[in-house]
Amino acid sequence: MERAYLVGFDPLQVNTPCFVVDESAVERNLKILYLVQQKTGCKILLALKGFAMPSVFPLVRKYLYGVCASSPHEARLGREEFQKEVHSHGPAFSEEDLAAHLNCCDHLVFNSFQQWHRFQPQVKACPRPVSFGLRVNPCHSETEVPLYDPCSPGSRLGILREQFAGQNLDGISGLHFHTLCEKGADALARTAEVFEAQFKEFLPQMDWLNLGGGHLITAPGYDIDLLCEVIDHFRSTYDLTIYLEPGEAVAINSGALITTVLDVIDNGGPIVILDTSVACHMPDVLEMPYRPEIRGASLPGKLPYSYHLGGVSCLAGDMLGEYSFANPLRVGDRIIIEDMSHYTMVKTNTFNGVRLPAIALFRPNSKEVEIVRHFGYQEYRHRLG
Repeated sequence: MERAYLVGFDPLQVNTPCFVVDESAVERNLKILYLVQQKTGCKILLALKGFAMPSVFPLVRKYLYGVCASSPHEARLGREEFQKEVHSHGPAFSEEDLAAHLNCCDHLVFNSFQQWHRFQPQVKACPRPVSFGLRVNPCHSETEVPLYDPCSPGSRLGILREQFAGQNLDGISGLHFHTLCEKGADALARTAEVFEAQFKEFLPQMDWLNLGGGHLITAPGYDIDLLCEVIDHFRSTYDLTIYLEPGEAVAINSGALITTVLDVIDNGGPIVILDTSVACHMPDVLEMPYRPEIRGASLPGKLPYSYHLGGVSCLAGDMLGEYSFANPLRVGDRIIIEDMSHYTMVKTNTFNGVRLPAIALFRPNSKEVEIVRHFGYQEYRHRLG
């Protein structure tokens, strides 16, 4: 059973479309992550690529050590708004982007020896104390969808073991691997075993090891004891500081996208048009692909009234899927699309001029809803110059 969130929330409290994040549910996740840190001495970072909501940063930084970034803008956000450790990695840096990272970061991870060697002048001239690392690729896949598998054949992410031959690691303080996507501790344990077999000779030279993201630590049923065993093994065997950088684990089961029925039409069956867009507001549904849950709905045919749900953009494939409901849907009905805090708000776009959803915080104790961001025409108008 998934943990409850938005309990007591009335979807009529917001204009739609609107992302609503339950502040107490985020804190519930953070307390679990904090417990892992307390048990193991590891340091957990918020992956901004998964959840980058500055209005909750004051809450998140009470529990976590910092953020990890994948671009200069994320790094700057972490430095200016989160105000704790900032770690960065990118598949490759331009000179301009590297300068921006060096200005913000505490840890910076390179994706190839070529980039590490090319930027030695900037590295040595950096006036700030920055710890440098290398991302490695243990060539061990645990993720079924190639789009999200950093270890798929031909991946551009991470240095292969054979590419370490003849390399001087002076100036490198840590190694980083990120191989998981929405996985449990068993997948990490298998990956860690493969990683260690390939790269253990370099670990005594290192100060830290980053186990990356993709850990569903706060999801129901996650094996936290096994995670702690993996962390403790590397800490005790190699005297390393261990970092993890989940994004989804911070925000999973904490928020929803609220949308309104605009029309009900028929074309070989009833079709509902919503005031949201799958392509614009939930692109992972099409890219992954996956079928999000809807509060109170079920699989087609399970409840009396079944509908295909579609979005408001002109894309023919802007479809959420088929769902059944206990009661017929009518124009004006509100629909709660579940678990949309992570990897959704960060991926929205303005294709077709579709308005971006507002962003709100829900505080269950007071039943208060705070609209923290509203988007209008200007976000569309100024995006392309």
